[in-house]
Amino acid sequence: MNATLFSEIQRLFERTYVEVGINLEDCLIDRQRCGQLSRAAGASARELSELARTFLRKSDNRLHIGIYYSRWLIEQLEKHDPRKGVTDENIRYLIAFVEEINHALHAAIQFQRGVREIAAEDFARNLELQAQVDTYLVLLLFVAFFRKTQKVSRVDRRWLRFHLFSRHTPHAYADANLRGRYIETTELAEQYTLFLDALNGARRVDEIRLFHALDYQAKKQHILALMDAQKAK
Repeated sequence: MNATLFSEIQRLFERTYVEVGINLEDCLIDRQRCGQLSRAAGASARELSELARTFLRKSDNRLHIGIYYSRWLIEQLEKHDPRKGVTDENIRYLIAFVEEINHALHAAIQFQRGVREIAAEDFARNLELQAQVDTYLVLLLFVAFFRKTQKVSRVDRRWLRFHLFSRHTPHAYADANLRGRYIETTELAEQYTLFLDALNGARRVDEIRLFHALDYQAKKQHILALMDAQKAK
């Protein structure tokens, strides 16, 4: 059986961090189930993206995961397959696709490590920050694959950063909690990925594995310390 884009991305994350022993494609849900879970999640869920969502629920000491992708998103990725190149036509959809896989994977990893407060704000911010960092690194790999030199140019990086960070409009959220979450995590992810860009491949892998193991507040302090060190130079 040919590997799907979904399974390829999951395996990439698991090779970088740890295998979770779950086929996350089994967690995919349809539009009807997404609607049911969105209504159960409350008013703030109405502001989340219509393109893709990840739902988490704890029951009987088990984590239940639901991953939703809109038909439009899937159609765009099928029409403009990122495995043939990342372009203006597919990058927005690829970002949403990768982030939801990442949310689900890291939620499962955290749960397996004994973290049970999945409704906590720090848990949500941890997933969001990690997803933005990991998605940037995945986008770099996609772009590099289609370069003859296997290197990503400064122009490429600026283009990726625009779509992943600059296009975000967290101030548009009416819900103050969501607004604060996305403002903070986007700024932190943008600064941290600038730091990662300065590292060679081996050091970058070591760094992101250490970063991944931190809780949200520790991640935040780590990035702030790196920013202070950069200003002191």
